[in-house]
Amino acid sequence: MDAQKNPESHAAALPDLEPATRRIAALLGQVDDSRLDGPTPCPDYAVRELLGHLTGLATAFRDAARKDLGASTAVSPDAALPVLDDDWREVLPRRLDEVAAAWRSPDAWTGMTRAGGVELPGEVAGAVALNELVVHGWDLARSTGQPYAAGEAELRSCEALLAPAEDGPDGGSLFGPPVPVPGDAPLLDRVIALSGRRPDWQPGR
Repeated sequence: MDAQKNPESHAAALPDLEPATRRIAALLGQVDDSRLDGPTPCPDYAVRELLGHLTGLATAFRDAARKDLGASTAVSPDAALPVLDDDWREVLPRRLDEVAAAWRSPDAWTGMTRAGGVELPGEVAGAVALNELVVHGWDLARSTGQPYAAGEAELRSCEALLAPAEDGPDGGSLFGPPVPVPGDAPLLDRVIALSGRRPDWQPGR
C-alpha cells in the first residue's frame, strides 16, 4: 500500500524534528552569560548571535510549517546579524517545542511555503529546518564545550540535503565548499564537513 492510500503510514515516515530540538534545549542550561561572547564555528557569530539565529530560525520554520507566511518567513537570515533578546532563556525553548510540533503535521510537508524569503516545497523546507537544527545544535555544543550526538535518520537526511551537486557552484554545496574528511569518518563528521565546517573545530583553534 502506498503513502497516498495509507496516510498514517506516510505520516509515520516523515522526519521528526523533536530529537534535534530537544538536544538544543538540553544544551542551553550550560550556556551562562560568560559564554555569550565566545566564538562559534560560524565565523560571523559569537554564541549570542548563534542563539539569536536559532530563535529566529525556529520561529521562521514554525511559521513555514503552518503556512503562516508573514514577516518571520520573509527575511533572509543573512540580512543582518541576529539579535539575542533578554528573555531568550524562556523564548528559545518554547520556540523549539513549537517548531517540532508544527512539523509533526503531515500538511506541513505538502504544498508550497516560504522560509528566509525563499519559496520552496514543504518537504524541502522541512528537510532544511531539520538540517539547520542539527548543524547549529552541533555549533552550539562545540562552542560551549558540550558533547553532541544525532540519530542516523536525521544525519542521513542532512547528508542528502547537503551533498554537492556536480553542476552546482563550489561543487553544489548549499553552504559553500565542503571540508575534506576521510571516507570512513563518522557520519556526524561527514555531515558537518559537508556544511563547510571543520569537524575538529574547537574554540581558539
